[in-house]
Amino acid sequence: MELLVTRALLHQLRDRAAAAHPREACGILLGRDDRIAEARGCANVHPDPASHFEIDPQALIDAHRAARAGGPAVIGYYHSHPQGAAEPSAADRASAACDGRVWAIIAGQEVCFWRDGERGFLPLSYSVTDG
Repeated sequence: MELLVTRALLHQLRDRAAAAHPREACGILLGRDDRIAEARGCANVHPDPASHFEIDPQALIDAHRAARAGGPAVIGYYHSHPQGAAEPSAADRASAACDGRVWAIIAGQEVCFWRDGERGFLPLSYSVTDG
C-alpha cells in the first residue's frame, strides 16, 4: 500500500520535530484509508521525553471518540528521533501494539513511514501531493 501525504503535512512534521528538539515530538495521524489528512500534535507525557515518547492518553481518547462520531480515523502516530534515524528504535519495537497502524518517524529532514504489523515494522512507500 502506498500512502498519500501532502507536502504541507511533511513540512509540518519536520517543523514540529525541530521545535521539540532535543525532546521527541509526537502526535496522531488522522485520515481515511491510505491518505493522511492531518498530523495532530500532542503532548509527550513520557518521563524521559529526550529519548522516548508517550502520546497524551486524553488526546488519544478524544481522537478515537471524534472518529466514532464521524470524524477522520486514527490511522497512526508520529514521533521524532532527535538523535537517531527515521526508523523504529528498540524502544519503539518494544512498545508497538502490532495493530496495523501507520507510524511516521522524523529524524532531521527525513520522514519515513512504517506499518506496525504482527511481524514487526514494515517500511511504507508514499506519494507526495500538493493538496
